Amino acid sequence: MAKVVPAEPRTNVRVTFEDGRVFKAPRGTKLVEFVRVATAGDGQPEAIAAVFNNKLTELNRPVDQDGYVRLIRLNHPDGARIYRRSLTFLLIAVAHRLFPEARVYVEHSITKGGYYCEVEGRPPFTVEELKRLEEEMRAVVDADLPIERTEVPLAEALAIFEQAGDTEKLELLKQRQKPTLIVYRLLDTRDYFLGYMAPSTGYLKYFAIEPAYEGFLLRFPQQGNPTKIVPVETLSPLFEVFQEYSDWLRTLGIRNVAGLNAAIEQGRLTEVILVTEALHEQRISAIAAELEKRRDEARIILVAGPSSSGKTTFARRLAVRLLALGLRPFAVSIDDYFVDREKTPRDEKGEYDFESLYTVDLPYLNQQINQLIAGERVQLPKFNFHTGKREEGETVRITPQHVLILEGIHALNPELLPEVEPALCYRIYVSALTQLNLDRYNRVSTTDTRLIRRIVRDARTRGYSAAETIARWESVRRGERRWIFPFQFNADAMFNSALTYEWAVLKPVVEPLLRQIDPYSREWIEANRLLSRLQWFLPGESTHIPSDSILREFIGGSILEDFKPWFSINHTAEEE
Repeated sequence: MAKVVPAEPRTNVRVTFEDGRVFKAPRGTKLVEFVRVATAGDGQPEAIAAVFNNKLTELNRPVDQDGYVRLIRLNHPDGARIYRRSLTFLLIAVAHRLFPEARVYVEHSITKGGYYCEVEGRPPFTVEELKRLEEEMRAVVDADLPIERTEVPLAEALAIFEQAGDTEKLELLKQRQKPTLIVYRLLDTRDYFLGYMAPSTGYLKYFAIEPAYEGFLLRFPQQGNPTKIVPVETLSPLFEVFQEYSDWLRTLGIRNVAGLNAAIEQGRLTEVILVTEALHEQRISAIAAELEKRRDEARIILVAGPSSSGKTTFARRLAVRLLALGLRPFAVSIDDYFVDREKTPRDEKGEYDFESLYTVDLPYLNQQINQLIAGERVQLPKFNFHTGKREEGETVRITPQHVLILEGIHALNPELLPEVEPALCYRIYVSALTQLNLDRYNRVSTTDTRLIRRIVRDARTRGYSAAETIARWESVRRGERRWIFPFQFNADAMFNSALTYEWAVLKPVVEPLLRQIDPYSREWIEANRLLSRLQWFLPGESTHIPSDSILREFIGGSILEDFKPWFSINHTAEEE
């Protein structure tokens, strides 16, 4: 039996890192001090936060108990978010000091790392003013000033924002249920940000300020290369899509989440739903009209986009519009051309890489597409997902009045159809490019919109728990970064599937799914982050969402679920 003897209370705490190393220091030492010692000279991206005893936390946290630490570095999704958030605060604080009359709005993200920003309350910043802004930001970074965090009573927070004239924040805080609010301070600015911050400005070394259109770009590194700013030669077509969405919000009279909440409180949600859906309808009809003009040359419609962007519903709604214009859409499933499972490429871990382009039998697909366009009779394949084998499908022949629709994550990749004449193809990129932000600079990520859509759909159609969906998400994101995003600019048209009202409608569905996640699991950190965003939305009813809405693909009740755009499948060229 072990001998038990009296002991003096310990005055130090021990922190154990993932690699098994243990460090001790006096109780109350900030976590950042442990991290600096543990990571000194390791040559890896800087740690900007940590998971302490399975809770994401800031490095300025005093350590008052023993704990286990997992580092969150700049190349981690949470690390990248914290960096961007802290950099935004630096921008806001310095801009407020230099140009106190200016109200900076972070409008939307751009490709290759950055935010497009505009100012109100004064004319746009000049090139000289932007240079001055960047220089002062760098001076603050060099000074390594602390980013101070305080928890204040809600009444005090309201007084802070009232004094600052921040009406958007005041409107947003009407939904606040907790009696306190975390407020950060940097220079002369005190403000609320949705999420954690870097310990100090010295962490924010990598950024640039560039003029653009009526505003400017706040540039920062991409997650995969967290110390490099990638040059932007021209702003992408996605910029125009975001601007279009901004116009849509103005049409609805909704600029931010507080505006959506006000519409719900005023009983205007049905109006918001119907107008938003009408704007989607206009865009789909415009794409269909363009295809009708090019009916003699555009025989193949390729639809691609990241996970949960609504590609399937978009393709089917487009098929309906094409039918109305006298075209005959015929869907070809890329999935049916998968190689047999044992031939599927494997990733670096030796596991099947189902995201790879080379899961598709490319020569066979190209051969059959060319045969179909030539009017030949073709026996299509059918992939059996239970056996992992390709089987024989239906035999078809299409006419010159038909157009083929191929929908899938690889549809814009030039290597998908290298043997098909490029002029025959019309390429469409679909994604949920959200721009309904919480306020002037607390953004709602486009990726978060797609994730909550997927959680809801996976639970409804596949029986997956929210934890299972979240666990797979980073793998999905890696596949998107490799196989989808590099080819988005090959598109002839882009469709923004974001819906102004969707977070309100998804909230009562997804919140219970997220709360079922084990608080001690890794997935809980992501679930808790999503819940913190959902708290700002009033719940909305789904009753008046049209049956052909993109959102029905995720919440159910879609009239298009069983619709297959295989018009006149047995209508042969001879019969024409």
